[in-house]
Amino acid sequence: MNAIEIRNLSKSFHGMYAVDHLNMTVPVGAIYGFIGENGSGKSTTEKLICGHLVPDGGKIKLFGRDYTDPGVRVRVGALIEDPGCFPGSSVYQNLMMQAINLGLENRGAEIRRVLEIVRMEDSANIKFKSCSLGMKQRIGIAMALLGDPALLILDEPINGLDTDGMRIMREILVDITKNYGCTVLISSHILGELEKIATHYGIIRQGKMIVELSAKEMDGRAQVFV
Repeated sequence: MNAIEIRNLSKSFHGMYAVDHLNMTVPVGAIYGFIGENGSGKSTTEKLICGHLVPDGGKIKLFGRDYTDPGVRVRVGALIEDPGCFPGSSVYQNLMMQAINLGLENRGAEIRRVLEIVRMEDSANIKFKSCSLGMKQRIGIAMALLGDPALLILDEPINGLDTDGMRIMREILVDITKNYGCTVLISSHILGELEKIATHYGIIRQGKMIVELSAKEMDGRAQVFV
């Protein structure tokens, strides 16, 4: 089974295609690097998958079911753009508000679980406004992980991070897939940011999927030019 199957997905704005009859297949358990330049359609595609936008045409299936199915929607966590935290509230307080919003039980235990995953168990009482960019991105991922989703969708979470921040983020994403069984779709405009962790790739240009390939196939293509 695939975590995501997209066929002929389209979305236009003012008569221009942002997503142009796009096909995508993300296997269960993959770290899928969604690569493309800024404005290529990555964020629009992710927003369509998350239900933040309505497609003009095409089909989206998650775990074999229509993406609008309430039973499958609860299995999706996402960090698209800003995590939407309250600056004056602590990391823990922000996570608690999200846990309440999601109607979760055992909220304290769930918050401690996600903070441990993102390496921030010792930062629960820090105010969000005092956190570094890397910490804010990890808090956003922690919020997306509340409720133990089977699919995590991330929009350029490594963008702007320093070398150490990128290393920590890569370690977290590998941990999420290996130890928690979560499939990850992560977009970036820089291939090099994901080549150390991605198991599959999709390369998008001007709203069209140019190619999908595994990490092994990507390495094989790269060796041709060495």
